[in-house]
Amino acid sequence: MDKRVVFAVAGSGKTTRLISELDLVKRVLLITYTESNCEEIRRRVLVKFGYLPDNITVCTYFTFLNSFCYRPLLLMKMQTMGISFDRPSEYSSRQKLQSRDRYVTTGGRIYHARMAKVLDVHGCIPTLQRRLERYYDKVCIDEVQDFGGHDFNLLKQIVQANVEVLLVGDFYQHTYSTSADGAVNKGLHDSYDRFRDALRSAGLIVDTTSLLKSHRCSSSVCSFIREKIGVDIYAHSDRTTQVSVVSEPSLAAELHAAAGTIKLFYQEHGRYGCYSQTWGDSKGRDHYQDVCVVLNAESWKHFSAGTLAQMAATSRNKLYVACSRARGDLYVMPDTMLKAFKKARDVRHVTSV
Repeated sequence: MDKRVVFAVAGSGKTTRLISELDLVKRVLLITYTESNCEEIRRRVLVKFGYLPDNITVCTYFTFLNSFCYRPLLLMKMQTMGISFDRPSEYSSRQKLQSRDRYVTTGGRIYHARMAKVLDVHGCIPTLQRRLERYYDKVCIDEVQDFGGHDFNLLKQIVQANVEVLLVGDFYQHTYSTSADGAVNKGLHDSYDRFRDALRSAGLIVDTTSLLKSHRCSSSVCSFIREKIGVDIYAHSDRTTQVSVVSEPSLAAELHAAAGTIKLFYQEHGRYGCYSQTWGDSKGRDHYQDVCVVLNAESWKHFSAGTLAQMAATSRNKLYVACSRARGDLYVMPDTMLKAFKKARDVRHVTSV
């Protein structure tokens, strides 16, 4: 029975690969992390079949964890009233592994970061594996690089079920984790090799060649990402586009006003009064053409010194996500070139108040 993980690069066709696995016969559970990715996958299923077939289930990871795993297997026993997405409290040495207080808030909500753990502690994993085998022939998981904490341990247990398994993801697009709880899998994402080997040890075939090249990004953009950010990405075709570092105020103003060019900021994008998004939240977006990536003070300092690859991993990965959204031209500028627009907007807001 085929069980594999496919490591990809941005724009290489991860969603296309998942959709290609679907037909009207095999019962498939397709899990992804974010709501936006879930919506995109459902849209692609509709495009392929014209409707959502009954044999295909598309859901987010937390919908799967809560609705398919926790509620049918443990809700009656735990008697919780909803989910808490707060960081779990530190448990005391007096709390035993099966202690309810270890997993549930004082208000009666189960910690999302410990839902996977409580399933394991109460011996639910074999039953969960049998449920998967009963209802599905294949389990596909998108954005596998974002699994962390106890959720990664649950992932390794899920793949042991007697079903086909296909996981896809881009290690360098790890910008968020499904959960974190103390030291559990804390160093999992410290290196590509460590993450890859952890999946291989779970019995998965590791495919690093099928989705090696980007269909979205031009060779020019890929070269910029390789040389500046240190992510090994290549273009599927030898297509060139413009990659520019913006230094003229007039061009900065033109880009700020350009309704068709998305401006991607590290944070606070809404304060600049333009068509914009943050680096991290642009993840999964495949419809941008020209992209302007705005660097904050810290990332501009690294860019000027040629040390973007040495930034904190989360920031570097978000920057990689942002740059790899470009199908066409890529512009890079420091946020200082747009501060005038931000200040003017803030002044207008204060004045109106």
